[in-house]
Amino acid sequence: MSLTAWSDRSFDIADVDALRALYPAPSVGAVRKEADHVHPLYRPFIEASPWCAIATRGPHGLDISPRGDAPGFVEVADSHTLLLPDRRGNNRLDTLRNVVFDPQVSLLFLLPGHNEALRVLGTARITTHPALLGRFTVDGKPPRSVLVVAVAKVFFQCGRAVLRSHLWDPARHVARDTLPTAGRLLETLSNAEIDGAAYDAALPARQRETLY
Repeated sequence: MSLTAWSDRSFDIADVDALRALYPAPSVGAVRKEADHVHPLYRPFIEASPWCAIATRGPHGLDISPRGDAPGFVEVADSHTLLLPDRRGNNRLDTLRNVVFDPQVSLLFLLPGHNEALRVLGTARITTHPALLGRFTVDGKPPRSVLVVAVAKVFFQCGRAVLRSHLWDPARHVARDTLPTAGRLLETLSNAEIDGAAYDAALPARQRETLY
């Protein structure tokens, strides 16, 4: 491939008609799998998932952020409502600031060992209702806020991406020492304002002690 092929825009697809002409029509299953609520058959995916990513849009652009906890940490309040506690993090507030600006959200749930993912689209609001904070308290520590997601669409994603990636195959796990550590990243990006070795040494204990 030419080194400049990526910058050649003469082959770009610029409208939906041209895009649709490039691909075959979706199958009946790809269309019919979509529900406008948390269908009883989709609910177990959410209740069994220990991890999801949430995508949002704000004044500074798009963001996607991981969320994880014990399976069922995202609660299905009813067939049109999900509850997502905001656990301790880096306090950048990328997701929450975006929700204040634009309530549209998209969630992608993964289940270890399963090829299919679950996608949920809807709108969210941030609440600090005492009853909800108490509901999601762990080890005596409530979340600072809870996202209430009004569900608009739910559908499963087929397993091809996971199969191609061998995501759950232990033999394909990436050795930790082949990548820069968090401390090295921070030391470099902060121009040595942060001591990378000290950061790495303290990180495991700090993470264990500040999960909630």
